[in-house]
Amino acid sequence: MEIALRALRGESLDGLSRETRQPAARVSEWRDAFLAAGEAGLKSHSGDESHEADIEECRRLQAKIGELTMEKELLFERCHKLEAGLPPAQRRSRR
Repeated sequence: MEIALRALRGESLDGLSRETRQPAARVSEWRDAFLAAGEAGLKSHSGDESHEADIEECRRLQAKIGELTMEKELLFERCHKLEAGLPPAQRRSRR
């Protein structure tokens, strides 16, 4: 890993090859493999299906919270009217 990083930082393959007593082609392969593994690691997190499922679940729960909040407010208003002795709201026919 250290050799691959040094190659990525711009050190010459020939110099690294001489210093490590490895063929320049092998040092180049290590560098390329290091880059490919990093790219693959980044891609696997960007399209994470469980993350997408979590986002969808969060949206569903937020919608449910909104629905329950509205229902609570309507019931709270109805209770206040009944406590004040006001008649319940008359429903109108949809016809």
